[in-house]
This record gives sequence, C-alpha cells and structure tokens, in this order.
Amino acid sequence: MARVRGLLRLRGVRIRLVLAFALVAGVATLSTGALTFREARTGVLQQSQDAVIRQFREHVNAVVADYRLPLNTARLRSFAAAVATSEPTQNWRVLATYRGLSATSTPKDPFTELTPGLRKAVAAHPSAVFQRVTVHGRPALVVGLPVPFQDPPRPISQLSGLAVFLTISQVSEQRSIDGLVSAVERATVPALVLAVLLALLAARGVLRPVRALRDATRSIAEGHLDTRLTVDGSDELADLSHTFNETAAALEVSVAELRRMENRARRFAADVSHELRTPLAAMSAVTDILDEDAAGLDPDTATAVRLISEETVKLARLVDDLMEMSRFDAGAATLQLDDIDLAESLHSTLATRAWLETVHTQLPPPGTLRGRLDPRRLDVVVANLVANALRHGAPPVQLRLYAYERQGAGQWAVIEVLDSGPGIPPDVLPLIFDRFYKTDTARTRTEGSGLGLAITTENVRLHHGTVHAANHPGGGALFTVELPLSQQESAAVATEEGRLP
Repeated sequence: MARVRGLLRLRGVRIRLVLAFALVAGVATLSTGALTFREARTGVLQQSQDAVIRQFREHVNAVVADYRLPLNTARLRSFAAAVATSEPTQNWRVLATYRGLSATSTPKDPFTELTPGLRKAVAAHPSAVFQRVTVHGRPALVVGLPVPFQDPPRPISQLSGLAVFLTISQVSEQRSIDGLVSAVERATVPALVLAVLLALLAARGVLRPVRALRDATRSIAEGHLDTRLTVDGSDELADLSHTFNETAAALEVSVAELRRMENRARRFAADVSHELRTPLAAMSAVTDILDEDAAGLDPDTATAVRLISEETVKLARLVDDLMEMSRFDAGAATLQLDDIDLAESLHSTLATRAWLETVHTQLPPPGTLRGRLDPRRLDVVVANLVANALRHGAPPVQLRLYAYERQGAGQWAVIEVLDSGPGIPPDVLPLIFDRFYKTDTARTRTEGSGLGLAITTENVRLHHGTVHAANHPGGGALFTVELPLSQQESAAVATEEGRLP
C-alpha cells in the first residue's frame, strides 16, 4: 500500500509541475549556454586567428624584402628564422618551403602540425589559408602563406614558389573556452534550483484549491451536503469552485426532497400497517369462528369462508412484515443478544414449523457451536430461507450449519439452505433480495409477499453478517448466510470444512 501511494505521489500534479519547470529551465539554460558558448568560442578563435594572420603577413612582407630569388637551404633557413624572431613574444614556429627545399626556424623541428591538405591549399591559392589542429592533446593554429616577389620590369606580383607556414599554440584560447563551459555549467544548477522553487510555488497555488475541492467532495460523500468552497479570483479554478458550489446546492435540495418523500412513504406504510392491525385482529377472530363452523355450511359458503380465512392470514402476515420493515427503515430495530447454541436454535426453528420431516439437516453436535446472536432474528432468518426453498424450490431441502476461522475477524458461522428446484435465472439473482420482488417468471408458486428475503437481509446486516444467493453446480438455489461469532463468549467450535454437495 505504501508503495502504491508513493507511485501515486510521483504521478501527482506537484511532481509533474516540478519536472516540467525543471525540464524547461534545463532546456532553456542548456540552449542559451550552447548558443552563447558557440558565439563566444567563434569570437575568441576568430579574433586570435585574424590577429595572427595579419601579423604573420606583415612580418613576412617585412622580412622578404631582404631576400632575392633563388633561395638555397641556408638562405631559406635564415628566412624562416627571421620571420619567427620578428614576433616579440618569440612563440612562433615557422617552416619555409621553396621548390622542394624546406627549413624551419628551430633546428630539428619536425613540424608535425602541417597536414598535406594545407600544403596543397597553399600551393593552389594566392591568399593565406589556416587550419586548427590538435597534436598530443594541445590545440594549435597552422597558417600557410604563399610569398610573391615583385620584379621591377613587371607591375604585378606573381607566385614565386616560396611558401611559409606558421604554427602557434592556442592553449590560452582553449583555457578561455573551457572557462566558458564551466560558467555555463555553473549557471545551469542555479537555474534548475530556481525552476524547482518556481514550480513548487506554482504547484502550491494550483493544488491549494484542488485540495480544497478534494476535501469538499469527501465531505459531501460523507453526508455533509452543506459543504461549500470559498471562491477566490476569477480564473478557471475559481469557476470550478463556483460550479462545485452550484452542484452541491442543487444536490442538497434534491437529496432533501428525496429524504422528505422517503420519510413520508415510510410513515405512510407504518401508519397504514398500524391502523390495519386492529381490524385484522377482529377479522382473524371472526374467520377463526367461521372456520370452526365451515363444516356445517353449504359447499359454496364453506369455500368462500376458507378463502376469506386464508387471505386474512396472508394480509395479517403482510402487515406484520410491513411493520418490521418500517422499524428497519426508521432505525428502531435492535438486537437482543444472547449466548445461544446455534444447532439447537436451528432445530427449534424447524420443529416449531413442522419442517423436520421435509428438511434434511447437517448440524454439529449440540453444545459445540455457540455464538452471541439474537435468537428471535436468527429464527426469522432461517424460517424465511427454508420457507422460500419449500415454496419456490423443490424437495428435498437441505440445511447445513458449520463454522470457519476468518483471518483477522475470529470465527464465523455459516448457514446454507439448498433446494432441489430449477435454480434462479441469472437475471433474477441481482434482484432476489429486493423488496416486493417476486420471481413469477422463474417459478410457478409465488404465494409470498415479496418481503421475506428483504427482512432476512436486514436481520443479517444487524448482525454485521452477509447473505447471498447463487445457483449450486449440482442444481437448485443455494442461499448462504455468514454471521460473526463472539470468541470471548463462545465455547469450542467443531469446524466442518466444505460446502453442500
């Protein structure tokens, strides 16, 4: 359960807002940092490159004036050294080439930074070319420049075959670029923290009315229909709160009207049942006398007397059932608990109604199954279920009683009533315990009032038990009642496992 709640929290609005803000802030920070880094890097390298090429060209033009073609190796080396030493920082390394000859400003300098591609580019282009390379993890800029010589008889310059190459370290520029990367990284963390804080504030503002709506909904679900929300502002959440208040008000009016109608209906049924009891008592007394004299009456009159007597008994039973249901509806029905032997109580119920010959019982030995129950209401439950099985099912009817241990809830008694009829249609099962519901379409004999099973359900609920109906795999309708037993006041129980065959 804790894990499920944790997952629900992770999927809540708050965490989604925080993640969304953090994601947007991270993307914005990284994008801005990347663009800034690119522009800054380009600016740093471009500025350094332009300055080096300009100075390199100026120094070459200044030095080349002291030399005349053709050049030998010594003069070529002198030329390279003169170009390298013309830079005040003395950090230039220069390579000069002339028609197959080459010389560097530093003796035995392999000049590994120079690539074949750069050589070809210098030979093919009259202007300076450059290339950034990394050798042994150290960045460097390599510049190639073809050197033209001007002959006095001709006014234009032409390529002479002399080319000079410069390599200069760019470690300092790389440090500047690394500093930019570090700055972007340092700016990302505060941006994310700020985004999270903003997300928390936004989530708080959004979730406060949502929580209030949740609490108000729970309050209404608990029966507090006068619950209302405080409407602040004019945004969508305020509109939602206003709509909730309107809905709650309409619901309160509707429920109040329904309750008034229900109370009137209950009072009407109770009043009618109460008013009918006195005339029914007089009618029952008269029908009893007529039943005694029915043998001396003519056949038609005797039949009419017996019919009136039967209908009077049914009407009296219906009035009693209505009175019982009105007590349930009014909340006036209470339990008169007693420590009873369940097997003896069920046997007494069958014996009182002369059902011992028609109902097959499977009861534990007397004294082995005891519980804290209401004996009168238990009698009503068993009598209604057995009567229903005899009336709507087919013999034989089986009654079984046993107990089992429910985890965390102590011992429970189970009462099963199984008939041998055709069973209950699937579409009837959800309605079988409704008031005044008769299974006329499923069974032929429907002499009851339709309240017996409803009264059974209410009596079982008073005991905090359960009752349900099903069709047994072997045929017939199976009604199962489960009632809790008080272990502190119960004797040892002989438990029987299994169900009716």
